[in-house]
Amino acid sequence: MKKYYLIVLIIAILLTGFSYGADSAEDEMITERGKVIYVEEVEADGFLEGSLVTIEVLSGKYKGEQYTINHYITGSFAYDLPVKPGDKVLLIVEEYEDNSVDIYIADYIRDTYVFSVIGIFMILLIIIGKKTGVKTLITLGITITLVMKLLLPGILKGYSPILLTVITSILITFITIFIIAGINTKSMSAIIGVMGGVVIAGLITFIVGSQVKLTGLSNEEATMLMYIPQNIEFDFRGLLFSGIMLGALGAVMDVGISVASAMEEIKRVSPHIKAKELIVSGMNVGKDIMGTMTNTLILAYTGSAIPLLLLFMAYETSIIKIINLDIIATEIIRAVAGTIGLILTIPITAFASGVMYEKFGNASKNKEDTIN
Repeated sequence: MKKYYLIVLIIAILLTGFSYGADSAEDEMITERGKVIYVEEVEADGFLEGSLVTIEVLSGKYKGEQYTINHYITGSFAYDLPVKPGDKVLLIVEEYEDNSVDIYIADYIRDTYVFSVIGIFMILLIIIGKKTGVKTLITLGITITLVMKLLLPGILKGYSPILLTVITSILITFITIFIIAGINTKSMSAIIGVMGGVVIAGLITFIVGSQVKLTGLSNEEATMLMYIPQNIEFDFRGLLFSGIMLGALGAVMDVGISVASAMEEIKRVSPHIKAKELIVSGMNVGKDIMGTMTNTLILAYTGSAIPLLLLFMAYETSIIKIINLDIIATEIIRAVAGTIGLILTIPITAFASGVMYEKFGNASKNKEDTIN
């Protein structure tokens, strides 16, 4: 049990090892936490509704001090931050040379609840999954670390996003599968299937995306990258293709290890089964998985686009116009390419597993025989 506590501690370090809420010493504005003490409504100033808000600073060198500030409401639900006594808020503290400060309410404090949900998730994984749950947390921590410390910084330095994504995907796949399933025939066949599925998804996206002239600038965040202070000339198509490959990796990995695990069990129960029969059995298992996982990917992408789809429906936009929009074509190709990669992972994994068991012998008699 002590080993589990040590592993969880390592995970916590990995998950919190990124710069959280840390402002550079050169910044004039400081981010702090605060609590709303009192709210007094005041007369409207033009189109703005105002209130005098008394807040207490809960962190930093101004901790414990109270300030009364003007807080305006524009009437925009998307951008306004209505507050009431007791609300925890994120504050921007702007310091001046004469030692005076200006304080603004920047947002609500949400991280407490976010970390609580993450904590519940981790606890449930350990309680229900036990050893496998701890392994899952380790792989999750490593995945986050690779994305935050390798992929994103590399792209910001101007390296090829596609090359970095391929390298990151390979590392994530090998590390995740080896930690979860051990180093054995099952893991190797799953890795072959996953890599094949992800590469195929990337190739389809690249070829079709080039033909339909996707720009990679279909969302606001991508456009904002054109104005970041690092002055990097991003390959926006490359970013798009990289995002699709990385997004498909999780589902493809799930399918690959599921098919490989099922085939290992079949081989263990029927050690004399022929390679052809084993491959057919793996394909049958994969077909059942394919039905639900395909829906999972499509629904995931559709769910993220519900507001946009509602707009099109409200204004009765023609289907031809909708499909030819850059943002819609991007999402369709993203969903379909990822699903094609997922589907092709099944025969690749099944064939690789059947051939490897035929050449290298029977599966382990029990799960503890694998090298963990």
